[in-house]
Amino acid sequence: MRKLLVAGNWKMNGSVDEAKALSAGLLAEISDGASYDVAVFPPFVHIPAVAAQLQNSDLIWGGQNLSAQAKGAFTSEISASMLAELGCQMVLVGHSECREYGHESNQLVAEKFKQALSVGLTPILCVGETIAQREAEQTESVVWQQIQAVIELVGMESLGQGVIAYEPVWAIGTGLTATAEQAQQVHQFIRSHLSENDDIIARRMRLLYGGSCNGSNANALFSMPDVDGGLIGGASLTVEDFMAICQQADALSNGE
Repeated sequence: MRKLLVAGNWKMNGSVDEAKALSAGLLAEISDGASYDVAVFPPFVHIPAVAAQLQNSDLIWGGQNLSAQAKGAFTSEISASMLAELGCQMVLVGHSECREYGHESNQLVAEKFKQALSVGLTPILCVGETIAQREAEQTESVVWQQIQAVIELVGMESLGQGVIAYEPVWAIGTGLTATAEQAQQVHQFIRSHLSENDDIIARRMRLLYGGSCNGSNANALFSMPDVDGGLIGGASLTVEDFMAICQQADALSNGE
């Protein structure tokens, strides 16, 4: 059985003190040995403070992005090895905001996925469609192209070392949310297509939903057979809101 993962993407929010307080609050609420995994993705400059708070716990911390290059004259970039040195275990790649504002192509995202694996980081590959693409019934083709680019570069076995997060772009920060059934439909499509390449990897891979997930809809989303947790944005910025989601993951993981 796949273990649920609740991942909080803090984006460009908070001060160092706020990052410390949020980390400490989560640490106080989430006991070691929890039946689900919890990861947080602070801004780069806050990772050391968060790491200091969370070290020696089961909580995972990671980076929001990374360079496709291992090192060199790439001003402002952060390498995979730099994240690993800070104790990161995971990193987001291909978040819709990076694809849109940073003009990251499917190929570039695939190269970042490869870099993450090269130092032992678990990449969370973000995929998803815009509202225009959904209305044009292009959701499946867009999502699969984003995944296929990674498979073509690193292979199915290496893809299986990561996590996939389906985040419909039209539901990020808009207040709109895909219904549990809509999320399941896309997740089922992803898993079935992965299965055509390797059924074992397809059944093992965790597929997260990202897009205005909160304490009210987390149970319905996480109850879907192919939804293995969530990539949480705004609701990850307070202990209360994030824990409302974690509590749903905990209940489902314990068969409640």
